[in-house]
Amino acid sequence: MKIVCFDLEGPLSPQDNAYDVMGILVENGHRIFEVLSRYDDVLTLEGRKGYEPGDTLSLIIPLLLYHGITEADIKKVSQKAMIVEGVKETIAGLKKAGFDVFIISTSYQPHAYNVGSHVGVGLDHIYCTKLPLDEYIERFKDSDFSLIKDVEKKILSVEDEEQIHSILDNFYWHELPEGEFSVIRDVKVTGGQRKVDAMKDAAKRAGANLSDVIAVGDSITDFKMLREVRRGGGVAVAFNGNEYSVPYANIGLSSSDMRPLLQIAEAFSQGGKKEAMERAEYLEKNPDKINIKCGFAPRIQCLMDADKEAIRHIICTHKKARAFVRGAAAKLG
Repeated sequence: MKIVCFDLEGPLSPQDNAYDVMGILVENGHRIFEVLSRYDDVLTLEGRKGYEPGDTLSLIIPLLLYHGITEADIKKVSQKAMIVEGVKETIAGLKKAGFDVFIISTSYQPHAYNVGSHVGVGLDHIYCTKLPLDEYIERFKDSDFSLIKDVEKKILSVEDEEQIHSILDNFYWHELPEGEFSVIRDVKVTGGQRKVDAMKDAAKRAGANLSDVIAVGDSITDFKMLREVRRGGGVAVAFNGNEYSVPYANIGLSSSDMRPLLQIAEAFSQGGKKEAMERAEYLEKNPDKINIKCGFAPRIQCLMDADKEAIRHIICTHKKARAFVRGAAAKLG
């Protein structure tokens, strides 16, 4: 059995749910989330012990609670999520070809389940972040909310990135009381190594090896999953990827439509990684053979032997496609 594991936000839907929840329901919410997203990138790149890419979704929990945001609010914002062009057809085509399809996402459960239901992936095939937000409100007191209000004011008034990170370090690891800090520790965001673990669990359930896996991701939360699949003999696809994901993929797909993936999957089904890479190389040289018309013309890139300069150029191409598909959320790591 061969399987495909999709990241959700980017490859399946342009919406970054948590970003939009903050932006719609919190004054200056988009800006606050962007600050925390950059902080997440810094903690990831410095290798902070116990921290995984995407843990932004645990860091914003105190802010969600302070602003009275509920699980119902998250679901309501999710209902407005669009689906990336061609995704439904791609997933249907993959299933018809005998692939088992999974979603592995940092997204909160209400959003992941909503998108999964729209694209044809069952709840038992979705790995995501469980967030019992409505239960956590009881752990916070008025004094805690005063701290949260204060840190929001600080990060909105300071321009220097290092100073902002110092403020956040002090808030999360020193000022926030132990009882409330445990809320952040309790929520295990499905990002980084946890995506790798989820992918391996999905493969085990399907009776597959890593060499039987196609993984599709686009951001810093996916690079470990892409790297693991590439090393394990499978196919790692960066779909409109950023600088954190493209270097770890062996195939790039820059497009506003997911359907070109079916040509790679067809080759993979017939001859594994070797044939998939040969197909990618052919389509890279003959983009007219992709034969899909959409807003951002599809391009496939073979990344196995790409040097630093080629990777830089590919990232620029993906950045344009990423902005076209995802809009403001494209700037997030």
